[in-house]
Amino acid sequence: MNVDSSVLKRYSEGAGEKQENLCCPVEYDTRLLEQLPQEIVDKDYGCGDPSRYVREGDTVLDLGSGSGKICYIAAQLVGNKGRVIGVDMNNDMLALARKYQREMAEKIGSDRVTFHKGHIQDLALNMDSVETYLSENPINSVDALTSFQTRKENQRRENPLIPDNSVDLVISNCVLNLVQDSDKEQMVREIFRVLKPGGRIAISDIVSDEPIPAHLKQDPDLWSGCISGALEENAFLQAFADSGFTGSCYANWVEEPWQVVENIEFRSVTVTAVKPSASEAIDRGHAVIYRGPFSEIKADNGQIFPRGERMAVSEADFHLLTSSTYQNSFIELSPAKLIAPKPYTLAPGTRRSPTETKNSVKTESQSGSCCCG
Repeated sequence: MNVDSSVLKRYSEGAGEKQENLCCPVEYDTRLLEQLPQEIVDKDYGCGDPSRYVREGDTVLDLGSGSGKICYIAAQLVGNKGRVIGVDMNNDMLALARKYQREMAEKIGSDRVTFHKGHIQDLALNMDSVETYLSENPINSVDALTSFQTRKENQRRENPLIPDNSVDLVISNCVLNLVQDSDKEQMVREIFRVLKPGGRIAISDIVSDEPIPAHLKQDPDLWSGCISGALEENAFLQAFADSGFTGSCYANWVEEPWQVVENIEFRSVTVTAVKPSASEAIDRGHAVIYRGPFSEIKADNGQIFPRGERMAVSEADFHLLTSSTYQNSFIELSPAKLIAPKPYTLAPGTRRSPTETKNSVKTESQSGSCCCG
């Protein structure tokens, strides 16, 4: 089975005529949908709403941007100082998304959305550029093939489609499962590469609760229908942790399975995670308290947070743990007076004295459920 061709064929059909069985029921902000052409809304296929994690001023990358719906929603949220980049390999979907670029630019006040042809597992290679080259330099010999391969490597290195450390937020809506299993690890590494230090992901996708047998993986309809290529629920989070992300979290989990095939449940989830800061960890006297309900939790960097204890953290970790993603799990304790910046050398498990953080508990953090997301 050729996975790529079956996916391209299925979504080309979806660009031409609405395919009801390609998407899960998802509720979006109706105020943001009002600006969008109905054709874009009708021919979008997803399983979640990663746009709710977009912040003003973000540079957002949408993997598998399809009809452009999530891109145009995100464009309204990033504002004039932000930008949105869509990447897709389907010519028909790209044509649909680009069809409304001028109209959407007029509606939202600026042209802040661009769409590129590319593989989401190879975000350095501009496929529009590749196609232009091949039309002018057809491959009819081994030497021509070698020249083509060399040109691709040079383009990846010297003029990548999405440069290193250039994106604040990577989003995707039910697309990662369409990538071949052999390319999924590279895909996650590419997401990590293009994110700025401190950058975030919000990935909505389909996961399975059991391993998917080989005969289902060989079914082209199930693959292009977001079933056979789904990662197992435990492997999905672990894939991001293994690639260097911190704080991988199921920020959304749909209890009701979208489909059940041979007693395997397939459901929609949204994963959030953060690319760690590349800068040296700095100590300014910050601390956090883990709210509970568990006796303790362990972070990806080995830091342990016992329930109710004032635990010392670096300035970068403080801002991460008290961000909108995780603030419901931690109480923030800014130092009463910031100490002079110095390298963070405290051992994991170091407590902060209350004398260093008295009267600094933030009022807005006093309530909230004990969960991430």
